Amino acid sequence: MNHCTTTALLVVSTILLLFVAGCTATTEENLPGASSASPADEAYARGVAEYASANYRIAEECFARAYALSTDAGDTDKALMARNAMFRANRTYIEYPFKRSAAEAALRERVPGITDAGIADWLDNRAQTIVSENETLYFNDVAGNYLYAHFDEMQKQNARDLDFDYIARYAWSEDQPEGTGPYVNPVHYTGVERLEIPHEALPSSGVLKIWFPLPVETDAQKNVTVTNLSCPDFIAAGPFTTGSIGYVYYEVPVGAVNGDLVLSADIDFVSYEQIFRGIDPAKVGKYNTSDPEYLLYTRSERNIELTDAVREKAREIVGNETNPHLQAQMIYYHIIETYPYSHVPHGSLDAREPGVAESTYMFETGHGDCGTQSMLFSAFCRSLGIPARAIGGYQMLIAETPGAHFWAEYYLPGYGWVPDDVTVAEAADWVVIPEEKRSAFKDYYAANLDPTRLIFQKNVDAPMDPAIPDDAVVFRAVRQIPAVVSDTADYDLDLFWQEGFSISLAVVDQ
Repeated sequence: MNHCTTTALLVVSTILLLFVAGCTATTEENLPGASSASPADEAYARGVAEYASANYRIAEECFARAYALSTDAGDTDKALMARNAMFRANRTYIEYPFKRSAAEAALRERVPGITDAGIADWLDNRAQTIVSENETLYFNDVAGNYLYAHFDEMQKQNARDLDFDYIARYAWSEDQPEGTGPYVNPVHYTGVERLEIPHEALPSSGVLKIWFPLPVETDAQKNVTVTNLSCPDFIAAGPFTTGSIGYVYYEVPVGAVNGDLVLSADIDFVSYEQIFRGIDPAKVGKYNTSDPEYLLYTRSERNIELTDAVREKAREIVGNETNPHLQAQMIYYHIIETYPYSHVPHGSLDAREPGVAESTYMFETGHGDCGTQSMLFSAFCRSLGIPARAIGGYQMLIAETPGAHFWAEYYLPGYGWVPDDVTVAEAADWVVIPEEKRSAFKDYYAANLDPTRLIFQKNVDAPMDPAIPDDAVVFRAVRQIPAVVSDTADYDLDLFWQEGFSISLAVVDQ
C-alpha cells in the first residue's frame, strides 16, 4: 500500500503562515460569542468553519494562525490542537496538486497518443478529485491510474520493463506439491530494518514517540526473532512479535539524541508458501458465531466498513450460493473484474472529516490499491458472515527489494485462514501473455500465496498499546513504516521522515 510521495511539497506547505490573506480576523457578526474569544480562538473557529465548507487551504492558514497565536500566548494545549488541525487540513488536499491544465499535461506526457476525448472522459468521469475553495483539483497519479484502468495501454509500457516470468515463478511452477500443505516450501529470511531521521529534522525539544514495525508470528510466518534493537533504554513497550501486530514502542527525549536519530532492528523469520487448492466445499465446517475471533473478523471496522449497500452488493455477487468458500471465490473474481487497481490518496482519506472508510471509498468510486482492494474483499466477506481480514507488510515477489503490500485472508472451519491476493492476480492483465497462463496465475492467487512475504500486521487498524493519537500520523490503518509523533515539532514530522525508513532482506541458504 503506497503512501504519500510528495514529501518536499508537504513539508513546504506546512511551514507556519503567521499572517495570511485567506484567514482574516473573525468578527462578532460572523462568530457568535466572538467578543469574549481570544484571537487564537477566533482563528481556530474560522478554520473549523472553512474546513466544513471544503475550503481546506484557507482552513490550513487559519489553523496556522491559531497555532502561532496560541504558541505566543504560552497555551500549549491549544497550540497542539491547532497544529494538528493545520496538519489535517494540509493532508486533506495535498495529494491533489493538479489543476485541470496540469492534469491534462500529465496525461499527455504519460500516455502517448491519448486523444482529447480520452482525456476529457477520464478527467470528467473517472479521475479522483477533490474540491477546495470551489476549485477542482486532481490526484497526483491521475496519469498512472489511467494506465491501470486501460490494460491495452499498460501492456504497451510493461512489455519493455516487466519480467512477468519472474513474477509468476510460483504460480506457474510445474512442481507444485500435490496433496500436501497448506504450509510448504519454507524460505528463511534475515535482514535489517532501519529508520534514520536527520538531526536537522528533529524538533528542538520534547519527546519523540515512535511505533517501529516488526515481523509478527502467523501460521505462514514462523520462527520470528528480533535482535539488536537500537536505543534499548528508550523502549517503553515491547518488542511484540505475537498478537495482531508486531512493533516496538520508543519514547526518545530529543535532548538525548546526538546527531541523526537512527533506530534499527535485526530480523529473522521463515515464510511459507500457502497451498489451499485442495479445499472441498462440502468439507467446510460450521462457524462458531459466538467465538470472539469470529465476532472480531465479521464486524464493521474503521476501514473495513459494513454498510447496507455493501451487504446488498455482496448478496448480489454470490446469488444463491451459500458455501462460504465458493462465496469468497466469487467475491475474489468480482473484485478483479470490477475494481481495477489504482493509487489512492490514503492520507487524505484518513484526514477527512467526516471520515471515509477505505473499503467504502473503493466501493463507491472504483478506485483502490492493494490495501483498499483487500479491505473491500474483507467487507464483502464479512457482510456474508465469512471472517476476513487484510494482511499487511512487504513482498519480494516482483523484485528482491521489499515493496509495501497488502493482501487478504478469509477463514474456513476445518481449513484455517485461506489467503488471496487480488492485486497480484490483477497484474496478469497488465502484460501480454497467453490466456491460459493468465487464468492459471489468477487461479493460483485465489487460494494460495507465494512465500515472498514479510508480515507486520494481521489486519488493518490493528490496535497497539499505547495507541497512536488521532491526527498524529499520516495514515493510521497500516504500520508498514514507523509512526513518528512529536508534540513539539512545528512541521508535519510524520511526513518529513518517511524516506528515511528501509528494509533489507536476504535469503539464508537452506
